[in-house]
Amino acid sequence: MRRGSVRLLGVVALLAAAAPLRAQEARSAPPATPAEARLRPGDVVALKIWREADLSGEFDVDAHGVAVFPKIGPMPVTDLPPDTLRARLLEAYGRYLRNPSIEITFLRRVTILGAVRKPGLYPVSPTMTIADALALAGGATPEGKADRIEVVRDGARIKTKLSQRTRIADSPIVSGDQIFVPERSWVSRNTPIVATIISAATTLFIALYR
Repeated sequence: MRRGSVRLLGVVALLAAAAPLRAQEARSAPPATPAEARLRPGDVVALKIWREADLSGEFDVDAHGVAVFPKIGPMPVTDLPPDTLRARLLEAYGRYLRNPSIEITFLRRVTILGAVRKPGLYPVSPTMTIADALALAGGATPEGKADRIEVVRDGARIKTKLSQRTRIADSPIVSGDQIFVPERSWVSRNTPIVATIISAATTLFIALYR
């Protein structure tokens, strides 16, 4: 009986030490991206031309740093700040439209995975916060650790500290990354069960060693 109680206490100790699996070995994150980020391959240009719905939309930046826009065709867009690209688009569309009014937004294409309600691929604006990005995926599930967001790139976890209020522009997140919401451990998700096991084991231990 004494040997059995010791084994039971050992099981309880193992449960308390349990934790969810992590991604591959973490690596250091690059410096935070400036608020006015420049486009990279994989990003998206969200273009809105007033009263021109057929010319508006979201246009991918290909591996060569080129985006293809209606009427004007391919245009190199990487390494351009938003104001410069907007000026070039105004000049190009000015050949077809009278006094075009143009708005552009640079978006990063990321995959939101883990303990979220609608995992998938989403375009996110640098002005959005981590909470805004998670909202696109339906938010974290009750099992999710929304205060322990991870960034995964090429299978490796990036060392970074993110809060719900962190802006995408102030994080190391780039297109192609994964925003991962880990699950809480089995112990933290089943606190009443663990408490019952510990209580029963403690009672048994006391009864055996009186």
